[in-house]
Amino acid sequence: MIRIVLTALAAFALSGCVILADSADVDLDYNVGDDDAIQTYRVEGLPDWAPFSSVVRAGETIYVSGHLGRLPGTETIVEGGAGPETTQTMANIATSLELAGAKLDQLTRCTVYLTDMMDYAAMNAAYAEALGATRPARVTAGVQELALGARVEIACTAYAPDWD
Repeated sequence: MIRIVLTALAAFALSGCVILADSADVDLDYNVGDDDAIQTYRVEGLPDWAPFSSVVRAGETIYVSGHLGRLPGTETIVEGGAGPETTQTMANIATSLELAGAKLDQLTRCTVYLTDMMDYAAMNAAYAEALGATRPARVTAGVQELALGARVEIACTAYAPDWD
């Protein structure tokens, strides 16, 4: 229960609000309203209907929105199934990370969504190839459907302390 409340409070704080709490279990004084505290980036070609940033940098932590295997600048998903989609998705994630001054080897956690868990092996092989020796924590979940008819969506978090 406390984890859920703290997660909700952290998300609220990222919106630029000030949170003050004082209890026996929680002692927060979290202020991220400074101009440079949160920076958002959108990759070129992200559709106007998409009301989110491609990547958000909050200090040394980078949050990468769920990415699909779409061809850059389009709403077209690459052909060939989960393997090629994962390869393109990871390339798209690398592009977003670069906007915020980071690279794939700085990923700390990824969440992978698959519309068919039978695609796990193909996704896993392409994911491992894209990351090389990097091994962030990961969750893989099966879902009924993804945007644009994609088979794979990946969201990530990265740690990038070397920021000017």
